[in-house]
Amino acid sequence: MRIGELAARAGTTTRTLRYYESRGLLPARRDGKGHRTYDEHDLKLLRQIRTLQDFGFDLEETRPFVECLRAGHPEGDLCPASLAVYRRKLAELDGLIDELRAVRAKIGLRLAMAEDVSPLCELGGREP
Repeated sequence: MRIGELAARAGTTTRTLRYYESRGLLPARRDGKGHRTYDEHDLKLLRQIRTLQDFGFDLEETRPFVECLRAGHPEGDLCPASLAVYRRKLAELDGLIDELRAVRAKIGLRLAMAEDVSPLCELGGREP
């Protein structure tokens, strides 16, 4: 298939596909007329990249998954390098969740303190 068809089927743009090609994530095959050509396997690579990016992975973090698929595995997360990326991403998310919990606790404390010391104002809140 040509680049426009692949972009349409993957829900992305031809510019994005060219960028992925320049980064080595998509193959750079050409037909006799010099047009880029792709197949169903390339669509699978793209879907893997897009899914991971939807999960918050940056483009470089998708590379081990793409390489796993290129190596012939049925899924991109069946290789040790892909599993390592999953582990790093989970650790990163756990850290962010911890930070958000700490911020939430501080805001909750400030709210509780403000509600305890301020009389009600006439707008339905508390007086300063």
